[in-house]
Amino acid sequence: MGHRKKSAARRGSLGFYPRQRAEEFVPRIKSWPVLSIQEPKLLGFIGYKVGMTHIFMIENRQGLPTYGKEVMKPVTVVEVPPVYVLAVRGYALDTNKGLYPLTEAWSKVPEDLELERRISTLGNFDTEGSIKELQKSLSELKEIRVLIASQPKLTGGLSKKKPDVIEVKVNTPSNDVKKALDFAISKLGQQVSVKDVFQIGQVVDVLAVTKGKGWQGVIKRAGAKQLPRWTKHRKGSRKIGARSHGLGTWWENPSPGQLGFHRRTEYNKRILDIGDDGLKITPSGGFVNYGVVKSSYIILDGSIPGTVKRPVVLRYPIRPPVWYLTMGIKKPQITYISLSSKQGV
Repeated sequence: MGHRKKSAARRGSLGFYPRQRAEEFVPRIKSWPVLSIQEPKLLGFIGYKVGMTHIFMIENRQGLPTYGKEVMKPVTVVEVPPVYVLAVRGYALDTNKGLYPLTEAWSKVPEDLELERRISTLGNFDTEGSIKELQKSLSELKEIRVLIASQPKLTGGLSKKKPDVIEVKVNTPSNDVKKALDFAISKLGQQVSVKDVFQIGQVVDVLAVTKGKGWQGVIKRAGAKQLPRWTKHRKGSRKIGARSHGLGTWWENPSPGQLGFHRRTEYNKRILDIGDDGLKITPSGGFVNYGVVKSSYIILDGSIPGTVKRPVVLRYPIRPPVWYLTMGIKKPQITYISLSSKQGV
């Protein structure tokens, strides 16, 4: 007589537990890569997901079977209007508690940015005095970061005016904090475009909040096997047989709960194109649930987390693939971009 298998591969990675809702729509970058770039540069940017289309390009990754041939790629469009540098923040190092913010300098925010919708404590900052304080504390500083604010009013598909604010690290070449500080001060109160941060052909990490699916059972949430319908259907089939041995519940066992609306990171998404005129990428009738792209945009290879209009944070790759380290940054040749209507697809 047959019996049920006593062992099976577990479903779902425990590295993502607890699977709870994200705290906010804009994800915070928790770790930064160490780059060998010998010039100060912002290591992150923020944009808004537009939608997907497809392109044809000449594959330029050596070693692939399609190298040198024209291939079709599904791509994601992200609208990335220029960001405004609000503040420069210097971090010192404490052996017990790690990095902590030592001092910061804020710029005088223009009224058309409407930042008071996001930060209620805006006032007349002493920018020059704060900059001098940063320079005096240079010997204590270990890391320089800036606060940047997006400009959703410049996009074509968003109706909100409230900017999203994130903190971005400034690359410190050869551990020269002075170069990073001087660079950050020069950008304070200025607008920075995506071309000042990223290049066509490089890979980036994408941080976003995934699409929410609400409360789901173990069949959909954990991929558990549905029990036989004719023998044990009286007690239910879309469930696991037992949560534990009776002495307590094991948290590793699949259980119903929240699915989706999680903060996730997609690694090594290649930038295939960067453009300034969004009308050149907008399909006939506009992108579904978004509309027309009006400002700068980037085209990423493949799909990314989140729904349309959701904030997307882009970061320099923290674990770049071997092929990227070997090949370097090479601009791909795009032969065709689909501008056909996506309505009803």
